[in-house]
This record gives sequence, structure tokens and C-alpha cells, in this order.
Amino acid sequence: MIITVIVLVVGIAILVKGADLFVSGGSGLALHHRISPALIGSTIIAFGTSLPELVVSTDAAATGNTGIALGNVLGSNIANIALVLALCTLIRPGMVAASGTSRSALVRHTALMLGATAAFTLLAMRGTLDALTGVVLLILFAIILYLLLRERREESVPDIKSHGWADALYIGLGLVAVIVGARLVVDSAVSLADAFGIPAFVIGLSIVAVGTSLPELATSLVAAIKNEGAISIGNILGSNIFNLLLVLGISLLLAPVAIGSFADIIAVALFSVAILPLLFARPSVVRAWSIVLLIGYAAYIAWIFSTAPVG
Repeated sequence: MIITVIVLVVGIAILVKGADLFVSGGSGLALHHRISPALIGSTIIAFGTSLPELVVSTDAAATGNTGIALGNVLGSNIANIALVLALCTLIRPGMVAASGTSRSALVRHTALMLGATAAFTLLAMRGTLDALTGVVLLILFAIILYLLLRERREESVPDIKSHGWADALYIGLGLVAVIVGARLVVDSAVSLADAFGIPAFVIGLSIVAVGTSLPELATSLVAAIKNEGAISIGNILGSNIFNLLLVLGISLLLAPVAIGSFADIIAVALFSVAILPLLFARPSVVRAWSIVLLIGYAAYIAWIFSTAPVG
């Protein structure tokens, strides 16, 4: 038990330091190549922080644990908004207003994220997510990625010189540290939960989903503290797009998933729409709404625990 707790603490330390390097490298890369920080956040950093979801969900689908594959994606997307982004906007409620030229990009990225969520919700209403659904999701991902990458020359970014190789090194080292730290935290958390007799079903929907969102949490929080609002928010928007379209799309090519309950599907849609006040309301309203979302997320997790089968 003591060793597990030590591993948990070490994992958190590695995670935070990795996020610090990751954000510094991403910010420097954006300046070096005159790319919008919002675009860097929504693509490179978002893909990096979504790697745990990709690994966990595809591995689960390949081994027949399709419920975990879907639950991890849905739970991670909910956590990204109601936990990660809510904490970031609670700390810095004026992040969007302070994003300058990246504000318009964040508006477009939000629309793309909501569009991806709406498309997934409509496909899920069929009752089964099969290989055809996976193909459609991957096609949508390719279209959205193309639209995102088109923005590179449309954003006005200050021409500030930086060492591109050092920024790339920071991103690489930071990403490795984030993934390793997240793995240590998830493994130790699952061990502690198992020691206290928490059902595996609950562990998958809550601890594993939140655990694979730890890179987003660490990266976006560090970015918010460093006043890199565009990277912080862009990371969340991009990660949710990557999770729903790329991660789930690949997972469905490996194995279909039957929708047993639409409760989590509805929850993802509602929490996704709930992002709008965080991005476009006054700072005082943003802070209050952040608290509402955090309470809502706590209630959602409590509901999962209360309705999960015991044993």
C-alpha cells in the first residue's frame, strides 16, 4: 500500500513536469513557425495528450473489451470539459478574452468540436457502433484536420525567433514524461481502488477515463497558469475531436460496440454544449459556471458509482 502511494506521488510529479516542458515547447514552436497557439494546442499538443486514450481504447477493442474502449472515450471527453477546462477557467476565467488573435480560431475550433460531437451522437442513435461508423468517423476526422491545418497562414502571429530544435526536444521529452506519469498514476490508482474493493466497472468508467485525461489536465492547467489560454483551451477542443473521431474510429474498425444505455451518450452531448458559457460569457459568469460544471461532474461520477453493479 505504501509503495503504491509513493508511485502515485512520483507519477503526479513526473506528469506535472512533463506538462510544463510540453507547454513550453508547444508555445515556442508556435512562435518559431508563426503558427497560432490555438492551432498548436488543437493539433500537436491535443494529439500528444490524447495518446493515452488511443492506447487504452484500441488495446481494449483489440482484446474484446469494447465497453471499456467506448467508456474511456466518452468518460475522457466529459472529464476534459467538466473537470479539466472547468478547473482552468476557474483559475483564469478571462482566458478567451486574453487570447488576442487566437480568439477567432478558438471559436472555429469550438464549432468543429461540437460538430464532431453532434455527428457521433447521431451515429450512436443507431444503437450499434460498427466498422462503418468507424469509417465515417475517420473521414470526418480527416476533414476537420484539413480545416484546422488550413488556418496556419490565416492567423497573425508575432515573428519571434526561438530555437526550433529545443522546442521540439521539449515537446518530445514532455510528451514522454506526461505519458509515463499518467501511466504510473492510473496503475497506482487502479491498485488502490482494487484494494478498497471498488468494482472493475466503476474503475473503468471513472478512474481509467480520468486517468487517461491526466495529460490534458496537467497540460491545460500549466498552460492556464502560464497565461497561455489559447493552448490550454485548444488542447481540450482538439483532444475531444481526436478522441471521438480518431480514437473511437480506429477502435470500431477493430471491434463493434453495442450501445447498452444512451445515458453516457446524452451526457457527452450535454457537457459538450455546456462548454459555450466557459468560452463566451463574462469572467464573473465563467467562474460561476466553472463551479456548476465541477459540481455536475462530481454528481455524474457519484451517479456512476451508485448505479454500478457491485462485485
